[in-house]
Amino acid sequence: MNLDKIWIFSGAGGNFPSGVFLDFEEAKGWIARNRLTGVLTLYPINIGVYEWAIEKQFFDPIKDAQKTPEFIGRFSCASMEHLHFEDGKEE
Repeated sequence: MNLDKIWIFSGAGGNFPSGVFLDFEEAKGWIARNRLTGVLTLYPINIGVYEWAIEKQFFDPIKDAQKTPEFIGRFSCASMEHLHFEDGKEE
């Protein structure tokens, strides 16, 4: 089992994640059983997404506004591995 990454499910329209999984198949099963719509994303552990994206060269903060606490706290990266689900089925 890989302990440097974790799967997090965020339901459509939700403000907070509704499921956190170490195992990908467990996550998919839970989503299917509950017929959920949303996104399942693989997150790195022990590093913020902002720093991870910079480290992986997916993002380069060039504007001062991109270095503020507000920006960093809301940052997400489309380059993260993720899957979309509709009514429990992978899109």
